[in-house]
Amino acid sequence: MTYIELLKRIDALAPLPKTVLDIEEFKKTDNYDTNDLVKIIEQDPLMVSTILKTANSAMFGFVSKIDSLSKAVSLLGINFTISIALASGIKNAINSQLVVYGGDSDMFLRIANMQSNFVSLWMNQVDMELKKELILPSFLQESGKFLINNAVMDEGKKDDFLKQVNERFDDISTVEKEFVGMSSADVTSAIFKHWNIAQSIIGGIKYSDDVSKVLPQFEKQAKILNIVKLVCNISKPLDERCIEKARQRVEDFGFDLKPFDAAVVKMQTRISEE
Repeated sequence: MTYIELLKRIDALAPLPKTVLDIEEFKKTDNYDTNDLVKIIEQDPLMVSTILKTANSAMFGFVSKIDSLSKAVSLLGINFTISIALASGIKNAINSQLVVYGGDSDMFLRIANMQSNFVSLWMNQVDMELKKELILPSFLQESGKFLINNAVMDEGKKDDFLKQVNERFDDISTVEKEFVGMSSADVTSAIFKHWNIAQSIIGGIKYSDDVSKVLPQFEKQAKILNIVKLVCNISKPLDERCIEKARQRVEDFGFDLKPFDAAVVKMQTRISEE
């Protein structure tokens, strides 16, 4: 599979579903109205189901069961709800699995949920504005894995790819580049560009696998997404090898280790309760 062939697959993607487009328009409004968002999402029963399933996961730790969309939006907050809704819509638009990574499409939502939660836990102690900026990119940054899955499957290299992912789970982007010529960050940013999704979302994702090339205005975002993707990787999330490697990157990138370490401990607690 060549870089050009993968780009052709991206260009051939169908337009985003109307619900996703409506959510994108909703995001551009200055004053978010929860009721307006609920009305948009209610058009897509699968999206509603995904949001409720996510809201009831141990990751959020809500005491009582959440059985209505309006309650879920109220408890999750608009930014988290938008992230889950867009991820659900994009997953369904691409219509793929993640078997070459050792899982299915539900794995995408679980990892997306973990990454956005980790960003929230970490940035709560560091920079609330960065938290707002990163919730959505952290939830969506692994979207490119669906197309990589299809490319690897079509090449008949599933077993070889999965073996490499399992062995090199702390460097999955390199495995992706070796097999299809692009990392998940490359593919995700190309998909979002094809769909005209906001540059503010694409900027940090695009360079999260190679922060040396990032534009100055997206540098912090790309570095944080890089670290989060390593800690909550799709193969072995919260593995000690990845955490130690991430701690080194935290220091190399000039971040404070204390808030990062606290976020790791909180995340480990949440995962243990699932």
